[in-house]
Amino acid sequence: MDSIIVTGNGPLSGRIPIAGAKNACLTLMPATLLSDEPLTLTNAPRLSDIRTMTLLLQSLGAEVQGLQEGQVQAMSSHALTSTRAEYDIVRKMRASILVLGPLLARFGHAEVSLPGGCAIGARPVDLHLRALEAMGAELDLREGYVHAKVPSGGLRGGIVEFPFVSVGATENALMAATLAKGTTVLKNAAREPEIVDLAQCLRKMGAQIEGEGTDTIEIQGVDRLGGATHRVVTDRIELGTYMLAPAICGGEVELLGGTIDLVRAFCEKLDEAGISVEETTDGLRVSRKNGRVKAVDVITEPFPGFPTDLQAQMMALLCTAEGTSVLEEKIFENRFMHAPELMRMGAKIDVHGGTAKVTGVDSLKGAPVMATDLRASVSLILAGLAAEGETVVNRVYHLDRGYEQVVRKLQGVGARIERVRGE
Repeated sequence: MDSIIVTGNGPLSGRIPIAGAKNACLTLMPATLLSDEPLTLTNAPRLSDIRTMTLLLQSLGAEVQGLQEGQVQAMSSHALTSTRAEYDIVRKMRASILVLGPLLARFGHAEVSLPGGCAIGARPVDLHLRALEAMGAELDLREGYVHAKVPSGGLRGGIVEFPFVSVGATENALMAATLAKGTTVLKNAAREPEIVDLAQCLRKMGAQIEGEGTDTIEIQGVDRLGGATHRVVTDRIELGTYMLAPAICGGEVELLGGTIDLVRAFCEKLDEAGISVEETTDGLRVSRKNGRVKAVDVITEPFPGFPTDLQAQMMALLCTAEGTSVLEEKIFENRFMHAPELMRMGAKIDVHGGTAKVTGVDSLKGAPVMATDLRASVSLILAGLAAEGETVVNRVYHLDRGYEQVVRKLQGVGARIERVRGE
């Protein structure tokens, strides 16, 4: 397996372009299943998860063409040959469950394997299923598959009230509701930018949607959807990750395509820690204010709160902060697996259940470490940027699921980092 070697070498300087959002693109791609006309996505990131979704759509008979240099994903589902999403593909990525709603809405039946993905908690799909049942779907779980069908006449509008906020369940229900008969209301819906992006794309395809970005979304079903061209929203998690690079190392970096609206709660915590974030004509400029980073307390919450997908990276920053920080993880259980690896580098971290207490140290020391999931991977790279000596991050295949050209982007602002191919 490949490894990434990082050698701490002081302040960073330059510009980093931020890619289109992985989590948005993985939702937008299944939307092609709702129509027999082409859907084209621009600003699509080049990631292994995107390739996995491409394979899944192609296994259903969709045509998918990724034009890498232009970051364009062109898709058409005019001649699907199957409504069964097989285990061998679905097991690789949880977002695969997002084909269920579109297939069911357009064809009236689907069989989708229960999904896999990063090992950061149970993340059950029951909210997805409950939402579809509220629209009249009949579901049967057997042999590891969701067998779904709708009575004659198709899905019908209904009231879907989520017991807690779920981004994926909101996305699945939103797509399915676009072709349901009548009006569907999603209550306690997720408010993430990726939800807004999906609604905007669906509206271009002819959907009637109101309220995206709030906790109540109303969808008036239509008979059919058409094609569209849509630009994928900027990846706020990649944005936040690279904002932490100059925060940890010092220096000044401009993140191209970034906006504060995407990461406002994150920016507020950076300000508390002593990190300056300024809007520019092209993005966001980040630098450390004066002296050592200050300890801050963080609680992960659904958007617009502090993102769970930036918790590991924020922990890396706080490992060398002045004072003691408390990070409370309220979205996923089992999401402090990076803590023992940071401790190998000299960090002082005490984990109890969903809470981690981080006491800042003067400096981290380079060490061999192992990535356990996508965000943990990049948190160890960030820690390595600030550590004395060499850090070797192993099992970095997780990284390819969510970060496009991470080595090249960090090299571009002066980091000493290289990827070593495994035997």
